[in-house]
Amino acid sequence: MRIQWSLIAALVFALVTAIFAVINVKTVDVNLLFGVVKIPLILLIIGSTLLGGIIVGSFGLYRSYRLDKENRRLKAQLAEVQEATGYVFPEPKPAEDQPQDKTNPSI
Repeated sequence: MRIQWSLIAALVFALVTAIFAVINVKTVDVNLLFGVVKIPLILLIIGSTLLGGIIVGSFGLYRSYRLDKENRRLKAQLAEVQEATGYVFPEPKPAEDQPQDKTNPSI
């Protein structure tokens, strides 16, 4: 459900950005370090939004990569400790063996 809300929020943001960009169609001067360029404001708004999305996406991918790398390292460390100690995790008990919660009859 969280992914659906994220997608809806992204679509609303894209729609608001597109409407805002279409309203602002004047040409503006953009002062770069080496000179001044005249660009339509609509291209500047859409380009800035796209560049911001790329930057945020790249940080997300980098963070995901780091977490995956740490997860693999910790799994290897756990396997090493289990091998050294001979410990095996107990199997989870089936749901029928566990007592039901009397306060919530829907369970």
